[in-house]
Amino acid sequence: MLDTTQGALNNAFQTVLFRRQHTQDKEEMDRLLAEKRGIELVDTLETQVAELIKIENPSEIFDREKLKERVTAYLPPSSSFDFGVWAYYPWLNKIVHLLDEDAFIKVRTSRNIYKITPEEIAVLRRKKVGVIGLSVGQSIAITLAMERTCGELRLADFDSVELSNMNRIRVGVQDLGQNKVIVAARQIAELDPYIKVVCYTDGIHTANMDRFLLEGGKLDMLVEECDGIDIKIISRLKAREHGIPVIMDTNDKGMLDVERFDLQPARPVLHGRLKRIEGMATQEVEQQLKNLSLEQKIEYLVDIIGFENVSDAMKISLQYMRKTIIGWPQLASAVALGGAMVTDVTRRVFLDKFKDSGRYFVDLEELIHNTKVD
Repeated sequence: MLDTTQGALNNAFQTVLFRRQHTQDKEEMDRLLAEKRGIELVDTLETQVAELIKIENPSEIFDREKLKERVTAYLPPSSSFDFGVWAYYPWLNKIVHLLDEDAFIKVRTSRNIYKITPEEIAVLRRKKVGVIGLSVGQSIAITLAMERTCGELRLADFDSVELSNMNRIRVGVQDLGQNKVIVAARQIAELDPYIKVVCYTDGIHTANMDRFLLEGGKLDMLVEECDGIDIKIISRLKAREHGIPVIMDTNDKGMLDVERFDLQPARPVLHGRLKRIEGMATQEVEQQLKNLSLEQKIEYLVDIIGFENVSDAMKISLQYMRKTIIGWPQLASAVALGGAMVTDVTRRVFLDKFKDSGRYFVDLEELIHNTKVD
């Protein structure tokens, strides 16, 4: 039986799928509609079927009547109400009528072809991606889901949405106070209820890190976008131990890090930039990173990124940290770029089209600038 208590609804992020061809699903959906008043039914199934028919017959010309006849023939003669899948969104109080999974994915990804071939879409459907940190990571997770670069996403962040987050996180004012993971998971479910989303609303720590990386099948890619220096480093040590590649967008100067621990299991983390921890066991590193001061965190951050790779605006910001500003500056444009870069490279890694490790820059100020001096 569905839990429709207010506490459960506040934390809900998964759809409930009803296939009414199955007696139990039909009874469950009918019971839900009878017991929970005010649920809105959204039914655009005929339009979805029409799209599917056109996609499956690309050379055929359809006028309105011909297409309507084909849609009627495609749907069962008894009742189209029981055809396909009804997806219940408890936080929206809506049930939406959809094509079943294979047909839904076929239509939703049809505009990817042939930038991504049907065979590649099938490969990507089996991939698992974990995202730690849902500020910069939200744009990445949504873009991964939109392009359908994977079939499963594991999202981790303990933090909730604050008003100051809304300069770069795509949320509404109604989401203030909600856990960032729950908000992102709901957006993904509203986009595609067939993508599996696993939520870690208490964030990642040493007690659950192996579970995040391995439970339900080993991750194919770890996207690391957390603020904590300790988790930033330890997650890489664990990923290397399990042969999981790691990718990170730094959100400054378009800097992207790729570490192919799947191909290079002995590769030093963060391209060998942390000499102070080389050769140390993970537990030793964890102990060393506990209770770092702000100054020490900045020292580690400079080691990781390199002061030469920090933009002038970011250098100024670091000087004013805890003086006139209280957090790292991040812009929506840079966050959106990060979502695009991480998704593109992750897809190419999964399709065996990109095998390198390294540090790469898509610095828009460097690429697009004034060529004439006034």
